[in-house]
Amino acid sequence: MIYQDTTEIILKAFYKVYNVLGFGFLEKVYENALGIELAKSGLNVCHQKRIAVYYEGETVGDYFADIVVNGTVILVLKSVESIRNEHFAQLTNYLKATQIEVGLLLNFGKKPDFKRMLFTNDIKHSQQKVFQEEWLES
Repeated sequence: MIYQDTTEIILKAFYKVYNVLGFGFLEKVYENALGIELAKSGLNVCHQKRIAVYYEGETVGDYFADIVVNGTVILVLKSVESIRNEHFAQLTNYLKATQIEVGLLLNFGKKPDFKRMLFTNDIKHSQQKVFQEEWLES
């Protein structure tokens, strides 16, 4: 797994924050606490990292990733009953719009839960190529 060492540190910090704060806070509280814990672990933490979305070379919108760690892992934080498909879509879109290949969906719900997502750049580029080829053939 790529960035396994980094994701292990992130997950340890996630569970530490959950064990201290528990369930029920807004996502921003968990974001701030997790940022502190990750920085204490020696990781580079960027909160609310802007991700521009392009369409045919023009900016059409912006996302803001909750946390980007070491420029290599995107974190999406939730405080919900359970992880839903929309949350996976959100993380997928963040990965799709960047060169970052690894994402973690961290849920500070009644029970702590996480999902790891890998979306490699070679897959991103091959999907774009397939789409372009299908478009040209139609």
